[in-house]
Amino acid sequence: MKPFLPILTLGLLAAPAAAQQPPRPALTLEQQMMVRCSAVFAIVAGDQARSVPSARAYPPMAARGKEFFVRSNARLMDELRLSREQVQELMSNEVKALQVRSKEAGNPAAYLDSVMKPCLSALDASGL
Repeated sequence: MKPFLPILTLGLLAAPAAAQQPPRPALTLEQQMMVRCSAVFAIVAGDQARSVPSARAYPPMAARGKEFFVRSNARLMDELRLSREQVQELMSNEVKALQVRSKEAGNPAAYLDSVMKPCLSALDASGL
């Protein structure tokens, strides 16, 4: 039995860091919406800053979108007891996922619009 312990220990030490990370927290539907909308607002704000023509279809996101992003981050940290880095990782992963889905869509602008419309409603409802 003793030879197995060093092998097991070596196997655990060699495991990828991602496998040793705590699992992603379970998000409520509202929290998922906050992450998704924050991510899409960041994408659109970046497109607007680079003068991407399709981004002009939306209201300016630099101020309101950023405030939504900041408040959502703070709320997620409080509600889920996450660190700033963990929330940033959630947001970064969502931005990447939206970008991939947008590229895979037959019509990337229509895909972005389908995500943006309910998020604009949420932004208006937030009072920002």
